[in-house]
Amino acid sequence: MSKYHFNELEAKWQKHWAENHTFKAENHSEKPKYYVLDMFPYPSGAGLHVGHPLGYIASDVYARFKRHQGFNVLHPMGYDSFGLPAEQYAIQTGQHPAETTKVNIEGGVDKNGNEIEGYRKQLDRIGFSFDWSREVRTSNPEYYKWTQWIFIQLFESWYDADADKARSIEELLTIFSSEGNTEVNAICDDEIESFTAQQWRDFSETKKQEILLKYRLTYLAETEVNWCPQLGTVLANDEIVNGVSERGGYPVIRKKMKQWSMRITAYAQRLLDGLDKIDWPQPLKDSQTNWIGRSKGATVEFKIQDSRFKIPVFTTRPDTIFGVSFMVLAPEHDLVSKITTSEQKEAVENYVEATAKRSERERMADVKTISGVFTGAYAEHPFSGEKLPIWIGDYVLAGYGTGAVMSVPCGDQRDYDFAKHFNLPIPNIFKDADISEEAYSDKDNTIITNSDFLNDLNYTEATEKIITALEEKGVGEGKINYRLRDAVFSRQRYWGEPFPIYYKDGMPHTIPTECLPLRLPDVKKYLPTEEGEPPLGRAEDWGWDVEKLSVVSCKLIDNETVFPLELNTMPGWAGSSWYFFRYMESEKRNEVFASKEALNYWQDVDLYIGGSEHATGHLLYSRFWVKFMHDRGLVPVEEPFKKLINQGMILGESAFAHRINQGYYNYKDVSDEEFERLDEIFDNLFNIDFTGRLVSWNLLHGKKVFDAIAGEKYNLSDVFDLKDLEYYFKETGFDSNKISFTTTKIHVPVSDVDLKNQIILESFAKFYQGELDSNSLFLNNDGKIEVSREVEKMSKSKYNVVSPDDICEQYGADTLRLYEMFLGPLEQAKPWNTAGITGVHGFLKKLWKLYHSGENESFYVSGETASKDGLKTLHKTIKKVQEDIENFSFNTSVSSFMIAVNELSAEKCNSREVLEPLAILISPYAPHIAEELWEKLGHSESISTAPFPKFEQKFLVESSKEYPISFNGKMRYTLELPLDLTKDEIESAVMSHEKTAHYLEGRTPKKVIIVPGKIVNIVG
Repeated sequence: MSKYHFNELEAKWQKHWAENHTFKAENHSEKPKYYVLDMFPYPSGAGLHVGHPLGYIASDVYARFKRHQGFNVLHPMGYDSFGLPAEQYAIQTGQHPAETTKVNIEGGVDKNGNEIEGYRKQLDRIGFSFDWSREVRTSNPEYYKWTQWIFIQLFESWYDADADKARSIEELLTIFSSEGNTEVNAICDDEIESFTAQQWRDFSETKKQEILLKYRLTYLAETEVNWCPQLGTVLANDEIVNGVSERGGYPVIRKKMKQWSMRITAYAQRLLDGLDKIDWPQPLKDSQTNWIGRSKGATVEFKIQDSRFKIPVFTTRPDTIFGVSFMVLAPEHDLVSKITTSEQKEAVENYVEATAKRSERERMADVKTISGVFTGAYAEHPFSGEKLPIWIGDYVLAGYGTGAVMSVPCGDQRDYDFAKHFNLPIPNIFKDADISEEAYSDKDNTIITNSDFLNDLNYTEATEKIITALEEKGVGEGKINYRLRDAVFSRQRYWGEPFPIYYKDGMPHTIPTECLPLRLPDVKKYLPTEEGEPPLGRAEDWGWDVEKLSVVSCKLIDNETVFPLELNTMPGWAGSSWYFFRYMESEKRNEVFASKEALNYWQDVDLYIGGSEHATGHLLYSRFWVKFMHDRGLVPVEEPFKKLINQGMILGESAFAHRINQGYYNYKDVSDEEFERLDEIFDNLFNIDFTGRLVSWNLLHGKKVFDAIAGEKYNLSDVFDLKDLEYYFKETGFDSNKISFTTTKIHVPVSDVDLKNQIILESFAKFYQGELDSNSLFLNNDGKIEVSREVEKMSKSKYNVVSPDDICEQYGADTLRLYEMFLGPLEQAKPWNTAGITGVHGFLKKLWKLYHSGENESFYVSGETASKDGLKTLHKTIKKVQEDIENFSFNTSVSSFMIAVNELSAEKCNSREVLEPLAILISPYAPHIAEELWEKLGHSESISTAPFPKFEQKFLVESSKEYPISFNGKMRYTLELPLDLTKDEIESAVMSHEKTAHYLEGRTPKKVIIVPGKIVNIVG
């Protein structure tokens, strides 16, 4: 007898794949290449839950499918192992992040005695076809050496706007030395002074470095950042949720700091244009398009009265310039402190401080709150000369445009609401437009009025005319603007890539590339120093000796031969912006980040699968880095990911116990004495304390009522049977119908709930701090507490996490893989329900049995020709599965497998002609059982490279038809006949059949109606 011992055979094949390097990709192959990649995980100590592998399983199915199709497949895996969570854990426990990260990846016991399974073991147990020989860990010095190297390449580059590409700083130095900078058209800092070649040559070295820093693609600048005091670091916008840090939920404020930035804005248009060349989900493309935010308009300068300052403004509606009635600056704008009058100083400073506590996203989203403060200063209209009051308001952002708006309340709703709130003028410049209730924003039907030389012009005509006037007057020009801001690249953290930078005379210099990696030093604490420096300020050896070319003690820093190193570290997205190229290299990792041979062979990622939450972070930054690397001849492609798919989230089905809060009496004032008496009644009635007990959900379900004061509540008499106890209430005068209680929902670990949704009291008692009493009337009659269920994000804090290890142990990895694919469309969110997994496991046992139809359920496959029905089942399955995989409709493939196995089982099919290709078909989804069956079929090579079965239409073409034979419209029997028979031949066959004679009973039919391929009806 051969049973389906899934644990044994899965362990066997996982060991076989590892020992034989079954999935190792070659960089030289005659096969066409195909590169399948997953967004690599951050290795936390919590390990994987069943939601994490969803995308990995999908990519693995596709990778295996492409191998079957004859492709040389690269399917690697690694770890995004730098980051804030490991650092926070280090702060809490005193363990080095490198140690905890290693344990989280490889498994083991940490210093606190916690047993960690390890990501690698968990991933291997699911049976992924990863090429582990190319593993990447972003926190390994051998890897971040090249992240530092790429940073240096960015530092040594500038963006030539005429050539529309990055070029070497050496080329810029040549231009400066021979021509000066007057003819240089670069994407660089604003307000760069002009100089001649002679002036350049006369500048000091420090002066030259100051100028070059304004051109470099990575540079130092005072920048508005999201500062989190509790975490002691700057956060990216996507690390902030609802105004607090995603990690820990701490307050975040806006603050100016000197930071490293990346000049991603130089690539804004190319990043937009590139979206047309890649196969990505449209919502994700839209996210990037909106984030980049291209808009066409004009810049306008407004002179501040009685001041040397000017306010530059970018507007998409220069045609409305005569509708400007006031100006609004972002509270963080540089000019605010310079132009605010003494009378307004306190109010402005208070407002600026309050605004700093709100994130940009929060300010953008909050359209209801109107706030602002008058600075006391006025600007001058560039054409009318009118005085325009200058306000500050938090609906204007320093990071968008110039951080200032020319407010046209008649044409912009936020300006309109602001003007209404502060009683500012709202002049109307739109002909026949009603602005009594709201702003007029219909650009296409605009006719300008009350606007001097723009009167009676439409939007297009007025825009062209005003831009010409602005340029002639020297107060503005036509311009394309982008919402995208340069990316802040500094983090005040320990656990990140050190910058390969030292400071000489206050200017940054790179350490020689041959000295890389600049390794992260050890520190005693992972917190900022008492002086507020980043954690690297605690390093004892963090000086750079330019003669010895090595890191030395900070005590030796003399600013002559030993200089201080940068104290900030790089952000998490540094290592993830190029890791996909590192996977391409298998042999020369010590020499290059990736060899030209490897890069030219693999080119780019053919299929990338990951979460949509990375749309404006990782995916945008990596596209930027790849375009830069292409400009500098480092990689052969401009876009890293040809096709991208966002997998949905597997949600947890949380379990809730319902805890009773204190009861109360409705519709009557109850004295303290009476209330104590009420508590006593409950004690007597139920022999327990009423408050704080758990009540079974089946008693509560559907009985919730709403009270204006108490809110949601339950009436005692609706929930519990009190018929035998009414005399207690009669004695006291309490009406049981007026006694109510509320409940609090408590998460119950899903492991403490059985398949009937009832709490397993023994294990739950260890988790729950309250007393449990199985005899309580607050339980079901059978002494069980039922939970309610809700679908939520799978999370440890919600106690709804299901471990893939448990599923693999109980049902097998193939069951887990099939079930996750079966849950629903890949891109949609879907709830996990462990109860449903038994059906998929049953299918695999049925598949196993199909190949074991011999004596005592032994393996048996015959060499006989397959039946027509068997071949039909096989080929419709081939067709459906191939179409499904190519369309990423994995859930319907699983359904097809189930149908096929049911049909073949019913036919008692045991033909090799059918069962051998069937094993290949199911191999991408359930590789372990497929490998075992393949071996039993007599093959010595892995099934992983067996050719994918070819669909043949001829097996689906019907050669016969089962005709319903009717008498006077009533079907009496069926008769299978060849489809190519003529009407006369069909009639002859039907009339000569014995059943026809039986039903005719000797009568001669009046007529025989025949529709070939459909029906036969004998009339009379």
